[in-house]
Order: sequence, then C-alpha cells, then structure tokens
Amino acid sequence: MRTRSTLTGRRELGVGLTPMETRRDVVLHVASRAEELGYSSFSLAEGWGHDAGVLLAEIATRTSRITLGTGVLNVWGRSPATIAMLATSLAEVSGGRFVLGLGAGSPQLAEGLHDVPFRAPAQRLGEVTRQVQRLLRGERLVPATPGPVRPLRLAVRPSSDVPVHLAALGPVAVRLTGELADAWLPFLMPVSGLKQGIGLLEDGAARAPTGRPTPQVRPAIPVAVSADRSRARELASWWVAFYVTSMGPLYARTLRNHGFGEAVDAVLAAGPAGSPLPQAAHVLLDELTVWGDAAEAREGLDRWYGAGADLPAVVLPPGAEVEELDAVLDALSPLRLEDSDAG
Repeated sequence: MRTRSTLTGRRELGVGLTPMETRRDVVLHVASRAEELGYSSFSLAEGWGHDAGVLLAEIATRTSRITLGTGVLNVWGRSPATIAMLATSLAEVSGGRFVLGLGAGSPQLAEGLHDVPFRAPAQRLGEVTRQVQRLLRGERLVPATPGPVRPLRLAVRPSSDVPVHLAALGPVAVRLTGELADAWLPFLMPVSGLKQGIGLLEDGAARAPTGRPTPQVRPAIPVAVSADRSRARELASWWVAFYVTSMGPLYARTLRNHGFGEAVDAVLAAGPAGSPLPQAAHVLLDELTVWGDAAEAREGLDRWYGAGADLPAVVLPPGAEVEELDAVLDALSPLRLEDSDAG
C-alpha cells in the first residue's frame, strides 16, 4: 500500500478552486499566493462562469514554478480536438507546467448549459480521453463514423507530454482512470474509500493493453479552516450539505456505496445547505473535508496522506474574503507542513 507522496519522497500539496469561484481577481491572487507558499499545483474547475483555459493562460504569465491544471473540464462542452488544442496551447504558454484534468460533469452542465444529452457518462469520458490522447501524441483523430473525409492531426504538438488526469467516483470510471490516466482526481470521496479506489485503479492499469503504472492519487478535498472552531464546523457542514443536496445525485450515490447511506438520508431530510447538519451526518465532516483550526486541519491532511494520497489538493471555499483565503493558504502551506514534520 502506498503512503503519503511516495513518488516524490516529500509531502506535496495542491490548491483548487470550484466553478463557483467566479471572481477573476481572486482566482489570479490565489494562484500567485499558492506558488509563493510552496504549493505544488493550482487547479481551476470550469462550470458556468469563466473559461478556465483563458484564466490559466493569464496565471501562466504571472507564475514560473507551480503546475497549472484544469480541475476539471467536463467532456460535454468541448470536442476532443478543442480540448487537445487548449492543452497544447496551455502547455506552451506555461513552459510545460500544464496538466489536463477531465471529468464527466453532470446532467445540469451537459444539458442545462451545453445543450448536449447526458448519456453514458463513463463511456463518453473514455472516448473523449482516448481521442485527446491520440491528438496530443501527434496521431490523427479516429472518426466515430468513418467516411470520405481524411482525419486530421494537430498542426502544433506539445514540446513535452501533457499529463491527463481524470475525475472519477463510480467503479467503472475509476477503473477507466487506471487504464488511461496519469492521475486520479476524486472530489468528495470519503477518505476511508481511497483504499478501495486505489484497488480499482490497479485493476484498470492491469487491463491496459500494454500494461502501465497505477495513476497517482490526487484527491480534491474541501477545506474549512478557522481559529473559531464553530465557524470551521459551520463551513465544513456547508460543503457536505451543498454537494449532497444541490449538485446532482452522484455524490449522494457515491456515499451510499461507501456505507454512508444513513448519513446521506439525514442530510437530505434536513433540507438545503444552510440548515444545521444533523448529528447522524457529522461523520461526513471528517470523511469528506479537512476542517478545524490550523493544527486540526493539518492533522486532517495526515489522514489523506496515510490513506494513500500522493498529492492532495485543498479546495478553497467559494466567495470567502481574500483575507480568509490567505489565512487558509498560510495555515496549510507545504513549507509549514515540512517544518511540522521536521519537528
């Protein structure tokens, strides 16, 4: 069983922002501050606001070290070709620091924003990923329906490989990640479920035609850090309630599959985010989030490293004041974590 950051020998940590963080100036600030504080990666999710690629290009010109990624792009809003062109361009602009994160998204994104039927999401994720990887390797597209038109290849190729990371929660999608991807990006996955997920990754890697290493494990973990413990609990409760009640059935289904059906039922019965989290659901705070004061939050991260995470990413709360975001980044800075380990 792998433990914390075994691929690099040190505890690496990333920073992520959700699609609900739509303040461009805040996105740019967080990315720059994350680099200053020693974080290894910065990822930006795309939903119904800014084009993530445009903001990441701007961030690339303001930073020099930190890895930049889409965390994640859904596979309904762009064709494989436009995804591959975006990845190629961002790899060039960033000097080879870009990683491509893809995910199956949700019915609301596919149908409610992009006007595309949400069908067989795991299959779609696999098809798009394979086509993108072909194009990034300099190969020609493989048409879904062969015809007289000659398939094209990209006129520009990345000067170095672009890692492809997949967000996945269901067993089929996690095995697919093991088969195709360089890293697994689960979000709102219970920490106790990482071991099972790593087993699925290993199964997927073993069934790849040529055999391949197991992808890195890079969970995206919502954080709620405050010197006021009641404030931290309130924010952690919001993360749980909002995603279980308001972001489609996937998260609730995943939690049920991991044995947290009673907690999910309690959250759904309590109503929308903002309602007090029922006692029966409090187990989800430690399973899904890193919360508490700075010391407690750092201990919470220890659980994720110990469960097999190679490079977790702390996901910052949308809409928070910049001062609060800076305090969280400082409290969980990898430089501080290294000092804690040394002590």
